[in-house]
Amino acid sequence: MEAVYIDPHFSLVVECKEGNRKAQFELYKLYSKAMYNVAMRILNNADEASDMLQESFIDAFLRIKEFRQESSFGMWVKQIVVNKCISQLRKRKFEFLSVEDVDLSEIADEDEFDEEELQFQVEEVKKAIQLLPEGYRIVLSLYLLEGYDHEEIAFILKITENTSRTQLLRAKRKLMDLLTRIKAKDI
Repeated sequence: MEAVYIDPHFSLVVECKEGNRKAQFELYKLYSKAMYNVAMRILNNADEASDMLQESFIDAFLRIKEFRQESSFGMWVKQIVVNKCISQLRKRKFEFLSVEDVDLSEIADEDEFDEEELQFQVEEVKKAIQLLPEGYRIVLSLYLLEGYDHEEIAFILKITENTSRTQLLRAKRKLMDLLTRIKAKDI
């Protein structure tokens, strides 16, 4: 027996498809804060995050009739937000290091990373994430905070899965270094 997910906001989406502006506003109120946080984690810029949030909801409501409701509205709009943010980053022309340019023997296996070391104060972690180089921050955010796997990240960012893995490993190391420096009040 397969479990069936029922979107608690199904009726609001149906009303939106019928052109109901109040339903659009209700969906916006329900999801805007979470989607802003997604945009902020990717872009690390409040003005750009606000812009991408607005553009994403405009796109979502313009394309609402295409939404087949096979997933929740939240998942659907989150994908729109992520794609908008990645497009915005491409306009900034961020660069990922190619795996071919790196001696992979210098990079330890992911298993050697101690996840318990990440148990610092939430504000320290947020500050450290904001200080990461853009490529690291994006992959780390998509992987750890948004729940994408390396295959999905590679597709979204148009990089290889190995580049995604390398960026994540480097981001974790850099994050640990930044957290240590923050804790020592070097930053």
